Amino acid sequence: MTRSTRDSPARRERRRRAHRSTDSTGELLPRHHRTAQYENDRASPSPEPTCKRQRPERPRRHRPPQSHAGSATTNPLSANSLAQLDALNEKLGWTKNDKFVELEDEAEPTQGRERESWDQRAEEQRKYEERRKERRRRTEELRHREPNREHYQNRREHHQRHRDYNRSDHNHHRKKRRIVSGPYLEEGHERYSEKYKEYEYRADRRVPPPGSEEDEEERARRKRRRIWIFAAIATVIVLIIAIIIGVVVSKKKSSDPPTAGSGTARPSNYNLQGLDPNSVPASAKGTYYDPFTWYDTIDFNVTYTNETVGGLPIMGLNSTWDDSARANGNVPALKDKWQYGKMPIRGMNLGGWLSIEPFITPSFFSGYSTSQNVIDEWTLTSTLGSKAASTLEQHYSAFVGEQDIAAIQVAGFDHVRISFSYWAVTTYDGDPYVKQISWRYLLRAIEYCRKYGLRVNLDVHGLPGSQNGWNHSGRQGTIGWLNGTDGDLNAQRSLDLHNQLSTFFAQPRYQNLVTMYGLCNEPRMVDLDTNRVLNWTTTAIQSIRKNNITAVIVFGDGFMGLDNWQGKLQNADPLNLLLLDVHQYVIFNTDQIALDHSDKLDFACSGWTQQTLRSMDTATGFGPTMCGEWSQADTDCTQYLNNVGTGSRWEGTLNLNNQSLDVLTPACPTKNSPPCECDDANADPGAYSAAYKQWLLQFAEGQMYSFEKGWGWFYWTWVTEQATQWSWKLGAQAGILPENLGNRTFNCGSVPDFGSMGLPENY
Repeated sequence: MTRSTRDSPARRERRRRAHRSTDSTGELLPRHHRTAQYENDRASPSPEPTCKRQRPERPRRHRPPQSHAGSATTNPLSANSLAQLDALNEKLGWTKNDKFVELEDEAEPTQGRERESWDQRAEEQRKYEERRKERRRRTEELRHREPNREHYQNRREHHQRHRDYNRSDHNHHRKKRRIVSGPYLEEGHERYSEKYKEYEYRADRRVPPPGSEEDEEERARRKRRRIWIFAAIATVIVLIIAIIIGVVVSKKKSSDPPTAGSGTARPSNYNLQGLDPNSVPASAKGTYYDPFTWYDTIDFNVTYTNETVGGLPIMGLNSTWDDSARANGNVPALKDKWQYGKMPIRGMNLGGWLSIEPFITPSFFSGYSTSQNVIDEWTLTSTLGSKAASTLEQHYSAFVGEQDIAAIQVAGFDHVRISFSYWAVTTYDGDPYVKQISWRYLLRAIEYCRKYGLRVNLDVHGLPGSQNGWNHSGRQGTIGWLNGTDGDLNAQRSLDLHNQLSTFFAQPRYQNLVTMYGLCNEPRMVDLDTNRVLNWTTTAIQSIRKNNITAVIVFGDGFMGLDNWQGKLQNADPLNLLLLDVHQYVIFNTDQIALDHSDKLDFACSGWTQQTLRSMDTATGFGPTMCGEWSQADTDCTQYLNNVGTGSRWEGTLNLNNQSLDVLTPACPTKNSPPCECDDANADPGAYSAAYKQWLLQFAEGQMYSFEKGWGWFYWTWVTEQATQWSWKLGAQAGILPENLGNRTFNCGSVPDFGSMGLPENY
């Protein structure tokens, strides 16, 4: 191949700029190939690690001995040097043509590599442009598909630029090998090309093109990872909370039982809105007179007043009242006089409310262990300690409310007997009872009765020292009223209590409403000195009348038997308005509980009718008599009825640690053949047979018939937590009591044979 012996000045200038050595004619001198040397460099071992991180020393490259071609420090030859070099070549036998041919042969591979490098770069540029177009196309599709995609894309690009900036800032401080050789880059050296491709591959994996499938997969992968992380954290939190709740509930179960009515929502106390807390003097804040400390203020007058009557606060009462209401069309309005002895009392008890009874609200007691010995209100409040006040006030607020008084009126009742105990008025040193809070709810209940035309019978259910030693007196155990070391002290405290109560309820606002005034619920006179009880009763009557109470005064029969009251207390009341109160049940006596269903019903109709008639006759009894408590129960199987933790007469498991009272032989009518059992007796009323429902209804109506031979009756009680046969509210819902007292159908005529109807006698 022939060509000019000299290149154009422009081509030679380019080669000189590239630091390439030429001969005197301007042709390129042969290049020394360094591939082997580079391979030796790559195979050289890395330096040993040291404690201090250092840049490894790069092995020195040995230059070829025959030429300095390619040196970065070589300068172009001068004209004189080129002439000397040509003369030397001629002496060695080189000709210009030979040199050209050899150099041409050397140049052709180099030019081929250059062309290949440029072709490779062009191909890469083309692929890059194709990828850019594809990314733009997918981005446009996603922008139309997801309106918010552009926003998220901008955020992603922003974060990517931020990462790139941080990466470049970090790399700025690193010492890297600088590639300065133009031919080294132009010829696409193997080491550089591999390193560049590896970097491009990793960069491509780190940051997938936005909108690409890889980008979507990466986002989905990250989303799944976040979901798993959040799920794991949530699981751990739930487990921690469950453990904490378990520990708290476990501790609470051993110390704090669920409270009766605790499931109801807290009252709204709307009447406190707009009331200035500063209207309560600083000296009264936090006391009984501060309505902002009350759990429930509904229907109370929350205007502050410290006025008292008989030492008892009137805080919460309105200054006006209306006695025009009447319970139903068969009875007079409150403002009109009730003809006692001529009109039968049909009343309802509010038991287990202001005086706690375990069988009425067993939830107060079921959460305690036997060793804790929580068996009555004394031990309950002792165990609750500082929580007693809030716990019991929630019960007072929820257990009986206006809706209950309204329902009592709708059912046909005309009187309400409200049980409360001495701690509604005061407490004494050593008492754990909650003081006075129940007084506020007693006054509100009386006003509800006024609203619905129901007359009130006040019933002091617990006196200082306990008048009977039973749990419903407040403290189970020994009798400390008119008995024992503090018997006289507690008798005087009881007289003081009645002095305060009678002074308060002698106010004009109560003369038409509180028409019956009870002295003492169920004094156990069979275990007391009868004369001491009669003397105390006489003194109490005189004190009450002295305070201008005109209501009928009620006293209990003391379980002496109605016939034994003949001639007693005949001249004790100057108004001659005394009423003997007897409580009739067939389940606390082993002889009566052993009667079968037909005999029990016959006894209610004939036996109690005869007792009532004899008692109403002063020749054979006291005179005016009423039944202050009765129920439908035909067994004593109800939980806690015979005290917390004791059994029943029915099954023969009643162990009171008193030989004269224990019943350890089954007392049901079958005498345990078949076995006497309580499971069916305590069954849900929905499981009652038709025969049993008929018996329960007739047993209730038969008792009403008998007791109306006297002054009337009060059913025990309005509501219980679970004992249907002791709750008028639950019994009426179950269909075993009349929905209205005017709808009674059984008047003690022919008593059915319930045995022939398949009614079991052992349950």
